Amino acid sequence: MYQIQSLYLEFLSNFPAELRPVISIALAVLLVYSIFKVVKKDFLYIIALVILLPASLPILQSVWQGVVSFISFLIHTK
Repeated sequence: MYQIQSLYLEFLSNFPAELRPVISIALAVLLVYSIFKVVKKDFLYIIALVILLPASLPILQSVWQGVVSFISFLIHTK
C-alpha cells in the first residue's frame, strides 16, 4: 500500500496545489463507481464465493478495508 501511496503523491506533485483536492476527489469517485460496476455485474458470483468458500470472507474483508483506506487516503490528500 505504501508504494501505491507514494506513486499517487508523486503523480499529484505534477499539478498545482489548488487542483490536488479536486483530482483526489475525482479519482475517489471514479474508484467507487468502478467498484460499484464490478460488484453490480458480478454480484451473484460474489455471493456464491462467500457461501461456497467460508475462508473467502476474511479475504474479501481485507480487500474491502484496503479499498476503503485508499479512498480515505485519496480524499484526505491535499
